[in-house]
Amino acid sequence: MTVYGYPAAKEAAMSSGPAPPTTSSASEGAAACRLLLVRHAKAVPKEDPAQDAERPLSERGRADAPRAGRWLAESGFTPDLALCSPALRTRQTWQLLVPALAEAPSAVYDERLYGGPPNALVTVLAERAAGLGCVALIGHNPGIHDLASALCGSGPPKLLEELRAGLRTSAVAVVDLPGGWEALTPGAGYLTALWSPHH
Repeated sequence: MTVYGYPAAKEAAMSSGPAPPTTSSASEGAAACRLLLVRHAKAVPKEDPAQDAERPLSERGRADAPRAGRWLAESGFTPDLALCSPALRTRQTWQLLVPALAEAPSAVYDERLYGGPPNALVTVLAERAAGLGCVALIGHNPGIHDLASALCGSGPPKLLEELRAGLRTSAVAVVDLPGGWEALTPGAGYLTALWSPHH
């Protein structure tokens, strides 16, 4: 696994379109895979920084998270595994999102995903995603937006522009990695879809 970094220039953007992800089974070589990057739904305002990890979702967040799940299901984006920050707002987002999916994947809660920078998120993916075709990562800004922005070297220009503008609460960025999980490097991903309840 190449460790995620911040080179001065992104790698050359791919000219080909998105490759379909493989099945859940392990495959030979660099099999294409898909990453679903989900920002947690809207939480109640922060009052005490020491209690940040225990902030629950707001009323709007509790309404938006299931919508994200329905969009994933209707679009056919089904994760084989969910990697989730253990913060209350991310756990609640996942718990409200998952009932819409045809099949509920296993979920792993990892402390490194709570406010972690992109390289920490990639480290967790490197440890957990091997052999899987599609993985969802439910986390926080700025890390999740920074990772999505840096990974997506190609994709529809309008979607790329929207992604550069930010990743709102409950938003989902679908990133295809034709080079597989070994290709979690800047510019290696194709932005297949971008959804937000605020559109």
